[in-house]
This record gives sequence, structure tokens and C-alpha cells, in this order.
Amino acid sequence: MSDWEGTLDTYGRMIEERLAAFLENETREAIEYSDFIGRLYNDLREYIFRGGKRLASCSTLLAYKGFTGHIDERILDICAGIELYRHSILVHDDLIDEDELRRGASTIHEKYSQMQDARFGAGLALFAGNILYTLALKALGSSGFELEKTAKALVTLNGAFQAVNESQVLDLLFEYEKPHVNEWYVMASKRAVSLFKASLLIGAELADASKEDVQLLREAGEHVGFCFDIQDDVIDTFASEEQYGRKPGGDLLKRKKPLHIVYTYSMANQEQLRTFETAIQARPMVDLLSIRRVISECGALQAAKSRSREHADSAEKLISETNMSTEVKNFFISFIGYVKESLDWYK
Repeated sequence: MSDWEGTLDTYGRMIEERLAAFLENETREAIEYSDFIGRLYNDLREYIFRGGKRLASCSTLLAYKGFTGHIDERILDICAGIELYRHSILVHDDLIDEDELRRGASTIHEKYSQMQDARFGAGLALFAGNILYTLALKALGSSGFELEKTAKALVTLNGAFQAVNESQVLDLLFEYEKPHVNEWYVMASKRAVSLFKASLLIGAELADASKEDVQLLREAGEHVGFCFDIQDDVIDTFASEEQYGRKPGGDLLKRKKPLHIVYTYSMANQEQLRTFETAIQARPMVDLLSIRRVISECGALQAAKSRSREHADSAEKLISETNMSTEVKNFFISFIGYVKESLDWYK
């Protein structure tokens, strides 16, 4: 296990303990209201605790620790809220993408569709995602920070929620269009970017970081978001099932347009485009080998990787310029370096 993985594991467990206590109380109140609502809360808790690195919430915690030198109960409550927020988005993502599995188990809409029908499952997942978002606001609002700081954190999180929903509208639109690179960046500027930026800013502002440091982290969060977004999309197309934990190519089946696909449409020659279009239209299965070959041979994969590396380099530089502790700066720089290096695994 690398140092950054060990750090995420240590602080992730701390956040999970706080999150478990918060959800236990909310579930108890839900059961008093309705046995079925209590069941839903238990299912949401199981969904949240299926695993994951808790990267967003750990980023909040580490940004706070990087400026204050300590961790307290208040920031752990904030981090629990960040996890609830992130999973509210995932529940809705699963629904709109019609995914049946999340980390090896049924998604919320799929689980409840099996209970009744598809309409019931979809409606319940919509409301469940909204419930998680309101719980996130509740966790932030009851954290115990000064009123002015709490209000600022709530405004930041709410702004991120608006941003990610706007980006998802464009992401859905692009399933039916062929966006240019600049249009992809407009969409992606509010996707993973909004989560990383909000996570870092909330931690820094609660720690009374200077305006200069907050601005550095705002810009760093943008670059980390772009870097992570591009890498995550490359993994979906180029990773093996063993590496990915599920069948690759899911985004292509949904007609999504990650950056390397956007580049393919602008960089491939006519023969390559014909091969690409034939392979990508071979539903319900896509010809993944042919798609990968065209993306690689026309230079689109390398172009996307280069963009991701540029964003990673910018993020590392910005973080190194902050006044966070050396320990925390080293964590972020090591993690970003890992994301950058992992791009070499996929060809």
C-alpha cells in the first residue's frame, strides 16, 4: 500500500465512523415514521458503505488539517456530509445511466424495481437521492462551526450541486450530439471539477485559510477534476475487466462522449471513422477492440492523456504553493502523481 493509500484508509475510517453514527440516528427516526422509510434508510446506508476511497471527504478533512494542524469532531461531521452529498449524486447517476450494479451490488433503482416495477424503482431512486442531499446539508448545518462559516460551506456545497446537475444535462445531450473539445471542457468544468473544488474549498475556508490559499486550491481543484475525469473515462474504455472490476466500455454503450472519443471524431481519417462508427453501433455489444485500435492509432488517446497530464502538473504546482503542511501537500501531490502515472497502463 502506498503512502497516499494508507492516508486515505486511515482518515476514511474516521469519516466512516462519524457517518455511521449520523446515519444510525437518522435511520432510527425514519423507522419511527415508517417501517418502509426505515428500510430505505438501511438500504442507503448499505449503498454508501460498499467501499470506495472516500477521496472527496478525505480531501476536505486534509485541507482542514493542512491549515489547522488538527482534526476535530466538527470537521468529521462536515466530511460525513460530503460523503452523503457524493452518494446523492451517484444514486441519480445510476438512475439516468440505467446501471444495474454499483460496486458489485444492485443500484437503488434496480433494487426497488425488483420489488415492484421500473417506475417504482426510478421514482424511489429520485426521491432517495434527494433525501441524501438533504441529509448532507443537515450534517453540514449541525457541525458546530460558527454560523458564518457554516453558511459559507452550505453555499459552496449548494453551488456544486447546481453545477454538477448542469453538467449532467450537457453530458446527456452529448449522447445525441458530437461535441467539440471546447464544448467537452464546458461540460466537464462542472462535473468532477465541482466535487474536487468544493471539497477542497470547504476544508480550507473552515480552517481560516488565506484568500490566496483558497484561490490556489480553487484552481488546483479544477485541474484535479479535469485530470481525474479524463483518466476515469480512459479506464472505462481501455481497462480490462480484471482491472476495472466490471465490463469495460459501458460509457460507449450509453453513447457518452468522453474526451478521447471527442478527439477521435476530430483526428481520425475517413476510413478510421467508418471502422469506429461500425464498431460503436454494434449494440447491444460494442466492438471494443476495434474502437480501442482506432482511438489509439489516430492519436486521440495520446491527446487525451496529454491533457490529463497537463492538468495534473498544474494541480501539483498550485498545491505546492499553498501554506498547507508538508504532510498534506505531499499526500495530494502523491495522489495526483499516481493518477498521472496510471495513464501509462492503458494503450
